[in-house]
Amino acid sequence: MFLRIDGDYGEGGGQILRTALSLSCVLKRPVEIVNIRKGRKVPGLQPQHLTSTNACKQISGAQTEGNALQSTNLRFSPAETKGGDFAFDVAEKKSSAGSTSLVLQTLLLPLARCDSASSVRVLGGTHVPWSPPFHYLKHVFAPVMEKIGVRISLRIDRWGWYPQGRGEISCSIQPASAFSGLQLTERGKPVRLTGISAVSNLPDSIGERQKNQAMDVLKPKGFSPQIELVQAPSIGQGTFLFLEAEFENTVAGFAALGERGKRAEKVADEACDDFLRFVHSDAAVDSHLADQLIPYLALAKEPSTFTVSNITKHLLTNIWVVKQFLQTEIKVDGVEGESGMVSIRPA
Repeated sequence: MFLRIDGDYGEGGGQILRTALSLSCVLKRPVEIVNIRKGRKVPGLQPQHLTSTNACKQISGAQTEGNALQSTNLRFSPAETKGGDFAFDVAEKKSSAGSTSLVLQTLLLPLARCDSASSVRVLGGTHVPWSPPFHYLKHVFAPVMEKIGVRISLRIDRWGWYPQGRGEISCSIQPASAFSGLQLTERGKPVRLTGISAVSNLPDSIGERQKNQAMDVLKPKGFSPQIELVQAPSIGQGTFLFLEAEFENTVAGFAALGERGKRAEKVADEACDDFLRFVHSDAAVDSHLADQLIPYLALAKEPSTFTVSNITKHLLTNIWVVKQFLQTEIKVDGVEGESGMVSIRPA
């Protein structure tokens, strides 16, 4: 019998699809997802979502119905998920700079629970709007995953910007028979603040302006970031600023992308503002990481508790999806738009 998931619930985006596919593979639970991205300007499966679907189909030997561009309904019946060497291209069916990070995140959970190691290569957008950039996965997501027993190694070979895409990332995943719980309520004292200011096929002066603005904003606040200038290999043009904040107990990341007509100083301001809001929250987990943690911790063998800088609709929606699959007790102390605490007690 299919578990029916309403893709228009809560935040109503592709996250519902990705989490449902991941858990379907892990639990071998057939799932029917309806109203996929119903409220979006272009509803249904777009190239990135279709790639995630077909990638999960390949690793799990699933039977599918509705896996086509712009489809708003999908049936997914997995068999046995197996590790191996895989390659996926977001632009396979249609030219796209769809997010490589989001495709990879869909696969990481089921592949981490396999009996053998895996390697995954994904072509597409590596630093694009509305998704975690590659550097967030490598420097924030991966280190926190290691705390719960998930060991992944990430590499970028070519950067992919909107609208051309064609970036390339690779990931190796070691199997984990079980996930550990996470107790992360105090972030501890600041250890270091580092970052990169990157440009592709644009003057180095843009990267220098991003870096200098970040230094000018943060130094009066008591921070002295070490920011590296990077000329990133890509077929397209783009700019990017990333700040990695390491504390005694945790790490957090803050990024901003350039675009045509957007001043370099504005890019830096956006990343710095996000970092400073996190610092003022006293939380241990940034808002982007919080919702990504939920499926893993719901499957962990011990309870988990973490403080989050901002309770987002993404977080609340992902909790709802997980609870459709698992009898896990998940409690959120706080209200949407403010800092709070999440407690997870596995069934």
